[in-house]
Amino acid sequence: MQMVRVNSSAIVAIGYDEQTARMRIQFQQGHSYDFCQVPPNLHAAFMRAYSKGIYYNDRYQC
Repeated sequence: MQMVRVNSSAIVAIGYDEQTARMRIQFQQGHSYDFCQVPPNLHAAFMRAYSKGIYYNDRYQC
């Protein structure tokens, strides 16, 4: 999976594999998380978000 560096104080890079609908987020603290069954439009919206950290917190945190 190719990781794309992003401009964020919380996130280093985001990767997406369209074949498996898997998204990987690499955080500044050094850990990465994989998310399964992520539709392409949600990944695209994440990449367009002005603040990746706020987008992540609004959609992927409990």
